[in-house]
Amino acid sequence: MGQAWGFSRYGGPEVQEFFDRPDPVPGRGEVLIRVDVAGVNPLDHALRSGLVPGLDGGRGFPLVLGMEAAGTVLALGEEVDGLEAGDAVFGLALTGGGTYAETTVLSAPNTARIPTGLSATVAATLPVAGTTAVDVLDQLGLPAGATILVNGVGGGVGLAVAQLALALELSVIGTGSAAKREHADAIGVRFIDYAAGDVAAATRDLAPDGVDGIVDLVGGAALRTVAPLARDPRNVIAVGDASVIDLGGRFVERRLDRENLERSARLALDGILAPVITAVHPLSDAPAALAAVENGHVSGKVVIKVT
Repeated sequence: MGQAWGFSRYGGPEVQEFFDRPDPVPGRGEVLIRVDVAGVNPLDHALRSGLVPGLDGGRGFPLVLGMEAAGTVLALGEEVDGLEAGDAVFGLALTGGGTYAETTVLSAPNTARIPTGLSATVAATLPVAGTTAVDVLDQLGLPAGATILVNGVGGGVGLAVAQLALALELSVIGTGSAAKREHADAIGVRFIDYAAGDVAAATRDLAPDGVDGIVDLVGGAALRTVAPLARDPRNVIAVGDASVIDLGGRFVERRLDRENLERSARLALDGILAPVITAVHPLSDAPAALAAVENGHVSGKVVIKVT
């Protein structure tokens, strides 16, 4: 038996609870891991709220929170290639296993070995933020010297996008709340406080001819405000709001396979992706970890140190 943090029905934070569960049995294409570190993401509370029920893997309640983790392989299900018991790995729980737990199952095609020299804490932040950064910048394909606007730069994904864009020699403008300015400034982003005035006007002050690409991590009205700033509307890529298509833009094309995980790990090992981890919580403090991400006030990445 091991402890887990999850929810007994769809809803708000009031449905969350700690419970004990037996170690999951890995099915076909799954690996059982002892979780060392779990990453915390906005998708976690979206799943708890019932907004994306398809990600529960068809498992019954209670469900465990969390989508990304790093840990050690304990056992393999059938038809798992390229991984062995004892491997240090990181990846995604795409079949409903959850990661805020002492043990869980990850989807083997969405799991990769942690390269020597990379910590489990950093690796646990890469399955969502690292691969998203790789995907959106590949999709944009902008040349060196181009200007990109990251709408919502202060979170874990936004900072990863900005870091990789800067490594590709792009000029980066980012929007966010004043509380998230410090980390954006530190990596060389030209920061715009969205509460301080007209975001569109402030962006035009920095890029009078418009921007070459936009990565939107906010959606809604904020997306509609900045979308016209792109010289080519097809170079507006949204990560969370599919209505970008109505604006002439594109929704991110996600690649969550082992190859892309390994690519993000190499970038982290080389120091190009350097996750800004602003809080490390024990599993017993998982409620506070998720609350910090859910209220939107946290900058960078929050992780849960399980073992």
